[in-house]
Amino acid sequence: MSDFIPAAKPIIGDEEREAVDRVLRSGMIAQGPEVAAFEREFAEHFVGGRESVAVNSGTSGQHLGLLAAGVGPGDEVIVPSFTFAATGNSVALTGATPVFVDIEPNYFTLDPEAVRAAITPRTKGIMPVHLYGHPFLVDQIEAIANEHGLAIYEDAAQAHGASWKGRRAGTFGDFAMFSLYPTKNMTSGEGGMVSCATAEIARNMRLLRNQGMEKQYENEVIGFNTRMTDIHAAIGRVQLTKVDAWTAQRQRNAAALNAGLGELAGVQIPLVADEAVHVYHQYTVRLDAGERDRIHVALREEHNIGSGVYYPIPNHRLLPLAKFAPGLDLPETERAAREVLSLPVHPSLGEGDIERIVAAVAATLRAGA
Repeated sequence: MSDFIPAAKPIIGDEEREAVDRVLRSGMIAQGPEVAAFEREFAEHFVGGRESVAVNSGTSGQHLGLLAAGVGPGDEVIVPSFTFAATGNSVALTGATPVFVDIEPNYFTLDPEAVRAAITPRTKGIMPVHLYGHPFLVDQIEAIANEHGLAIYEDAAQAHGASWKGRRAGTFGDFAMFSLYPTKNMTSGEGGMVSCATAEIARNMRLLRNQGMEKQYENEVIGFNTRMTDIHAAIGRVQLTKVDAWTAQRQRNAAALNAGLGELAGVQIPLVADEAVHVYHQYTVRLDAGERDRIHVALREEHNIGSGVYYPIPNHRLLPLAKFAPGLDLPETERAAREVLSLPVHPSLGEGDIERIVAAVAATLRAGA
């Protein structure tokens, strides 16, 4: 059988190893100068210099960002249900209520009309997700937020370098969280970065990530230990020098997959809005109802190709979050959960890999006809 093609593949080279070794030799392993440099360089690279704060995971960044922006008990934050659980969890962890709403069918992002219908006097903000690397519908969500005096909190975990009308993901909200998990478009090994719209939010983030103190033993608030280490920051700094080339390769791979899969009956290739730059954290197709799971299994077992289902269970049906959404009906969310399949698009793929993926999907479709 041909070599396995993984659904995702972190790329770690000699430069990253040398950077880690440099930090280990320095004796400064905890948060220090590497983290500070990474924050500055990330901010310049992705969000136009907007002050950014590094933490130990994307989930920590989302949670602390909400706290830093003043979200807490009694508040409501409107979120999509079709996303990773960290989105709903981060709101619930503040003591606020996640209000789950439906997605629009084209780009799997928040449906503006569903957002509008969910607003109540308790609504503090809206947390849209740039899902799979495609921006949310920025113009419409911003118009609703402005009309009702609501904040926007960006979940940009999958959107490094994505943009809408030339505006970069990570610059729309009071804060924006980027994940640096190993399978993201770039990694620090593990970690997150939060770009902050104001100096106050940035300072609150720095307090919250470090036990509530800026100066040692001078605690100002009750805080957490969610610091990034210099080891992780050193990896991230190297990855920053490579991520643009990787993103361009993802986009070329997506174009090749589009060309091969676009004419297959029963496959809807990813749609991209005219205003958007998609960075293809995932290349996600829709498959006819009842076919998705069969094809997902067959690709692995018969063709040695990995794929992923993101996400099979929406947030509003997950056991710990369902209490916030009794009896909720989100038809587009449920349809997406039944139909989506993410195929490999990572920059390690060669032309032959793309051809194998296309041929395997076509053969598996024919086998089920």
